[in-house]
Formats: sequence, C-alpha cells, structure tokens
Amino acid sequence: MEPIYEKIFPIRSYEVDMEGRVRPTALLNYLQEVAGDHARLLGVSVHDLMRCGLTWVLSRTHLTILGAASSRDELRVRSWPSSREGRFTCREFEMTAVDGRPVALATCSFAVLDLATRRPVAIDERLPVYPLLPRRAIDDRFATLPRLSGPAAELSFRVGRGDLDMNRHLNNVVYAAWALETVPAEVAEGVRLADLEIAYRAEALYGETVVARCRQEAGGESPVCIHQIVRTDDGVELARLVSRWRMAAR
Repeated sequence: MEPIYEKIFPIRSYEVDMEGRVRPTALLNYLQEVAGDHARLLGVSVHDLMRCGLTWVLSRTHLTILGAASSRDELRVRSWPSSREGRFTCREFEMTAVDGRPVALATCSFAVLDLATRRPVAIDERLPVYPLLPRRAIDDRFATLPRLSGPAAELSFRVGRGDLDMNRHLNNVVYAAWALETVPAEVAEGVRLADLEIAYRAEALYGETVVARCRQEAGGESPVCIHQIVRTDDGVELARLVSRWRMAAR
C-alpha cells in the first residue's frame, strides 16, 4: 500500500471566519479526518485498536499556515506516517488548493494508550507493521513548549457532550478553539494566524470546567501568544499552546 493518503475537502460556509477565510480549527479537523481514514486503511484505526484494549491519543500538533483559502475552495490534503519509535509515531500533512496553491503544513505526534492502565505502550510491540515515508512536512523535534506564567487573560469553558471524541474525552480541536478564543482582540482581528503548536498533557472529561489562559509576549512586529488550559477543580494542566501571528496582506 502507498504510504501517502490523499483526500479532497470542499470548504463549507460554516468553516470560514467573518472574512470568509477557512478557520484554523477547520484545518485541524481535516487533519483529524485524514489521519483516521488512513489509519483505517492501514488496519490501525481507533476501532481496530479498541478491539485490543488500546486507542490512539494525540500528543503534539504543529500547524503552519502558508496561504488563504475561502468558502467553496477545495483543499487537497496529503498525509503519511513518517516514523514510529518507542511510544510515539509521527504523521505528516500537506494542504494545497486544488489549483496547487500552498495552504498549510502540519506534523503530529501520536501515542497508543492502554485503555485499562491509561498508560502509553510500545508501538512496535502492539501494532502491525505499516509503510512509512521518512520525510517531515515540518522539521519539528517537539521540544517542550513554554509554561505560561504571570498575568494572563482567561475564559472558562464547560466540557459538553458535543466536545467529546470516541475516547470520551475532550476532542483535540476543541483545545485549539478555546485557546484561540482568549487571544486579544487587537491580535485576532488585526493579524492572521501563521503558526500553532499544541502539547496535549492530560484529558478533560464531560462536565468538567476548564480555564483557557493567554498572555501576549512583549515586543516584535509579529505577535506571539503563550497559552495554557487547566482544569478548574484541581489545577491540572491539560494543554500548552503557542500561537504566532503575521500581518494580513492588504
């Protein structure tokens, strides 16, 4: 089987922002969809793993936005697994408009979780072999993201049923949506997201309340925001994010 999987997504009207541009969360949903489709063809879908008492969990995401796309455009998403070593496997993504315009690149790191122990397992010991293409879309070694400290803007959210995935915990895209909601208005409305890094550190469950915090770094023409999402009850850190922004083209 070919290591590269490809799928075309028409951008729906409900997937664009106030200016008609595809939302970053829509791009993240496309990544999730393509990864799941390809895993099914490789025999390692969530359903395949659950029959063995295992499941996939996302550890890291790095999305770089290269160009704009709008409602009724079509995006071609190409994806392939690039490595599997120890407890982690990486998957790469390239997004282009069907006319060839580059739109985004992404790389993700996944782990396989034992559902009974809630601990990651050695992938080569538990999963069948599948083809790899050792080429990175983004050369990222997934260094530890900075922890937010000092004063920060914050918003509270309650995990609802519509926020859950098949693992019955908060879907990975919701973390990004809530984090980006805390970005200062002068940043969110005056510039465009260029780069987003996410480190998932713990799971959130139905009914829990979480706080998304954001602090804009001082200096520089291109804003950088440090984000943190924590569970309200016990203060457990659920995710860290870094968002980088650039001036919109006139």
